[in-house]
Amino acid sequence: MSKPIEYTDEPLGELKIVPDFLPSPEDLIFKEEKVQITLSLSKVSLEFFKTEAKKHQIQYQEMIRHLLDSYVAQQSHS
Repeated sequence: MSKPIEYTDEPLGELKIVPDFLPSPEDLIFKEEKVQITLSLSKVSLEFFKTEAKKHQIQYQEMIRHLLDSYVAQQSHS
């Protein structure tokens, strides 16, 4: 177990305020055009995505979409 942090009441010295560089929450929402399709997957693949998605609290369809998008991005750079 790690040693607990001991805080002191010492002066911090000169502080520098930096501008807010983080995007707003609204800028973090990616709105991409989606096209609905019907896709047949093997039972093993579907169960894998459902199990992993549940662990990470995400929809399995979204996980599959991210996988495909990553593949397309990688192939586009080749």
